[in-house]
Amino acid sequence: MEIDELLTKLARALEAEKADLDRRVAVYNRIVALASAYLNIPHPVTCPQLVHVEQVRGNAYNPNKVAPPEMRLLTLSIEKDGLTMPVVVADDKKGWVVVDGFHRRQVVKTKANVRRSLGGYLPIVRLNKNLEDRITSTVRHNMARGAHQVELTAKLVTLLRRHNWTNERIGKELGMDPDEVLRLKQMQGLAEAFSNREFSRAWDVDA
Repeated sequence: MEIDELLTKLARALEAEKADLDRRVAVYNRIVALASAYLNIPHPVTCPQLVHVEQVRGNAYNPNKVAPPEMRLLTLSIEKDGLTMPVVVADDKKGWVVVDGFHRRQVVKTKANVRRSLGGYLPIVRLNKNLEDRITSTVRHNMARGAHQVELTAKLVTLLRRHNWTNERIGKELGMDPDEVLRLKQMQGLAEAFSNREFSRAWDVDA
């Protein structure tokens, strides 16, 4: 049977089936996964899936902080335009953990009207990466948007060094030149060196 004929039958079957949302989501996920496999383009964006928002948790290292005005704007954007970008996640054996899209997930999880409009589901795309590679993916996503805190980026560079990453590898994976990697290492090294020190007050000198 021709694929076009099968698709016509599928469209009729989907229209005829009166199922609840959970069933429709399960069918949607299967169809999208099949279509992605058929397409055979190796990019996560070709296979978005819907999962319960409670199944996705934030990571412990995200250095991207959004100020209240920007957070309000993000919420308004989702309320007015809908969610236009899926959240990027990875499986860390305990469930789905955010790689990029922490604040989009927060809006879906905490804003009742947005959550209700999505039926409690969150659109995701999946990466198959270990912890270090998830960290670098998060940094790249944030830096590509121009939103990344230098101090916290320095902490991530230190974390990668503790996983035996060389300066060269860090620079290559994060798109940094050697001098930038060195500056971030030095910045975090100084912060750690003085983190537990107590300093006396400066002297006041009378004229």
